[in-house]
Amino acid sequence: MESWETGPTAYAGPASPARPGGTELDALATAAGPAPLWLDVLDATIRTCTEHGRPDLAGRLWQRRTQLLDPSLRVLVVGAARQGKSQLINALINAPVCVTGDDRGTAVPTVVRHAAQPTARLIRRPAADAGWPADAGPDDRFVLAPDRLGDALAESLAGQPARSIERMHADVGLPRSLLAAGLQLIDTPPLPGLAAGETAGETAALARVRDLVTAGQADVLLFACEAGRELTGAEIAVLADLALLLPGLAVAFTKTDYAPDWRSDVEANRMRLVQAGVRATVLPTSAALRMHAARTGDGTLNGESGFPRLIAHLQSLLAAKPDRLSRAAVGLLGRTVTEELAVPLRSSLARQQAEGGSSDAATRLHEAQRRMDQLRRCTTRWQSRLADEVGDLMSDIEHDLRERTRAVIARADETLTEADPLRVWDDFEPWLREALLETGRTSLDWLSERAAWLARAVAAEFPPELGDVLPSWVPAVPGDLPQRVTELDSPPVDRFTLTQKVFTGLRGSYGGVLMVGLVTSLTGMSLINPLSLSGGALFGGKSIREEGRSLLKRRQATARAAVQRHVDEIFIGMAKDAKDSVRRVQRALRDHYTAVTEDLQDAIVESLRTAKAAADQDAAARENRARRVEQELLRLAGLQRQSLALLQAPA
Repeated sequence: MESWETGPTAYAGPASPARPGGTELDALATAAGPAPLWLDVLDATIRTCTEHGRPDLAGRLWQRRTQLLDPSLRVLVVGAARQGKSQLINALINAPVCVTGDDRGTAVPTVVRHAAQPTARLIRRPAADAGWPADAGPDDRFVLAPDRLGDALAESLAGQPARSIERMHADVGLPRSLLAAGLQLIDTPPLPGLAAGETAGETAALARVRDLVTAGQADVLLFACEAGRELTGAEIAVLADLALLLPGLAVAFTKTDYAPDWRSDVEANRMRLVQAGVRATVLPTSAALRMHAARTGDGTLNGESGFPRLIAHLQSLLAAKPDRLSRAAVGLLGRTVTEELAVPLRSSLARQQAEGGSSDAATRLHEAQRRMDQLRRCTTRWQSRLADEVGDLMSDIEHDLRERTRAVIARADETLTEADPLRVWDDFEPWLREALLETGRTSLDWLSERAAWLARAVAAEFPPELGDVLPSWVPAVPGDLPQRVTELDSPPVDRFTLTQKVFTGLRGSYGGVLMVGLVTSLTGMSLINPLSLSGGALFGGKSIREEGRSLLKRRQATARAAVQRHVDEIFIGMAKDAKDSVRRVQRALRDHYTAVTEDLQDAIVESLRTAKAAADQDAAARENRARRVEQELLRLAGLQRQSLALLQAPA
């Protein structure tokens, strides 16, 4: 194992501090002097994560804090399959510690560190996402033969269950001066989804790299890619994200000895990285030239392999870790973590601004206001409806009474025109009284129906959601028809007495005797003769009959006039009673619905007052929450500015 190598031979003696049992962030500060600025920013970021209820982020930052205080530099070498990353590590330390070959590759991560004597172990971790200890218990540690590491590793893995392999890693120790300075190299299994031509595998590859960075506690990343091809879209995407994850990103273009135009290819890939905004150090290398130079001791060939520049780059990163590298790492961590913490805050603030007045309390307030406006409109509607319907009802009831009494008068006129009031009055008057009573009862029954309909019509003006507002009682229509319909006395009419008939007959016969006597006197007869007496009798009877008919017509006219006056008086009384009844119904309904409106208004006013108070409290609470969120965002912005200042600090 004592092969030729390059680099310094002085041993730097890494000293990794252990995390104390206390919880104070300042417990890990060095005692040599005040903590560096990047450590203060990192501690502030850890406290912020804890305050935001993100113990997962705080734990990751604690782990990163411990690693940054460790003087060793852990380099995570990643890449797609068959890109020469394992051979790169073997050539770098001039030892076949990483499994290579087309038939087998890196099955588990391999940590290569310094040791006084060559050692190799296969370690099983308690969980797949647990850290990678350098040692473990007897049951979780499998010693491997360093001189046949590849075969021993394959044999050990063959005897393990498939589900246990993901919890394993190899730990190899070698006496190398490059490693003695504190450099640790981590070989990893090929990343998925980064084969040539694939452009959608960056998600799986990036997730795998993030897991390796966290579990392997990596400080920097070294990405391996063949020099004879272009970087795929998935690799560019992964590198762009990795540049935001860890500082000191380097891309090693391997196998330059197999690519005749590797210089133009490397330059093209460099331009692609620049165009993608990826800040990475590009290092063309050839493991074959490096191994050949190591065997022959050819320094010129070793320089052409590109490894001296790679070693210098790693040594510069190792020297820069206590200050510049840790500062840049904390700057990237702070920027990433503050952005992640700010996302839910911005979402909460945007949600509060979008909700505006759409909270439950504001919704209740708007609903109460809507119900109050609805009640006002409803009050106007039912009052107008009640007034309109009452006016129509008064007009209709008066018209109904007028039509019914006219029918009674017409029937009475017909009766009194055909019959003598003196003979039929005793039968006519009871009929007239009963007809008027029936008219009044029919009209009042119809008025009662209209009153009940009126109550329902006014109730229909109230919104259905207010419930049943119809009165439980039916508005009564009082009226005393028997007292209002009085008895009609027989009208005073002239009777045709016997004396009147005698005088009428004598008056009529006188003219007949005189006219016939004068005519017969021309024939020589006397004035009074049988013919003149017969003519007088004839004319007297005619006068009696005409006088009797004239007296009958006067009696009928007098009776009809009396009936007309009597029915008009009853109509006026019944119309007044009907209007009074309508007024009473109107007042009863008005009082009932006014009370209903007042009760509803009181309930709505109370709910409006409660909703207003709740809405004010909710608005105040929402404003306070928004203010606290804005203040927290400002605090995160200040912390992010400090992190960005670390990135922009001069070397």
